[in-house]
Amino acid sequence: MLNFQGIVTITLTLFAVIDILGVLPVVISLREKHGTIHSERATLVSGMIMILFLFIGEELLKVVGVDLSSFALAGSVVIFFMALEMVLGREFFSSEGDPPGVGSIVPLAFPLVAGAGTLTTLISLRAAYHYLDIVIGIVLNLIIVFVVLKSSGRLSKILGPGGIAIIRRVFGIILLALAIKLFKTNLIV
Repeated sequence: MLNFQGIVTITLTLFAVIDILGVLPVVISLREKHGTIHSERATLVSGMIMILFLFIGEELLKVVGVDLSSFALAGSVVIFFMALEMVLGREFFSSEGDPPGVGSIVPLAFPLVAGAGTLTTLISLRAAYHYLDIVIGIVLNLIIVFVVLKSSGRLSKILGPGGIAIIRRVFGIILLALAIKLFKTNLIV
């Protein structure tokens, strides 16, 4: 049975972590640099990465000897710092040294959409929700990602720098609260 409240929570969590509106300036820059962004390809590749990691991520963790609760705790810490970046406007994670590549796949699909934060979040969410609910949350976010990528030029004009900054901070606060909730849920006393 579908958990609609869970789907909403998953969708909002992934939306905040993916932060497609927050990376809109990067998307616009890539569009200007490459002339075009293949929105369909970027969305498809990022979706495949997320779903694949959702299903094999736990087995991968078992191979290296890490239990799901520990990974969820670690993920909540990573999400917490990502949220702090969004709220405070300070960079804790550097993208320095990332390999250059085609704008539609690298860095757009990976690591901007399906990056470390998103993958960590998926495993963390797996500790509290069913696969089907998470897949629905992923698909809903991929639809949003596709729409934003397709209309990035228009969105940048509509929102302006101030609007993008406000949206980034609001979702940062929501993400902080969700990180704390994930931490409390998986903390063994």
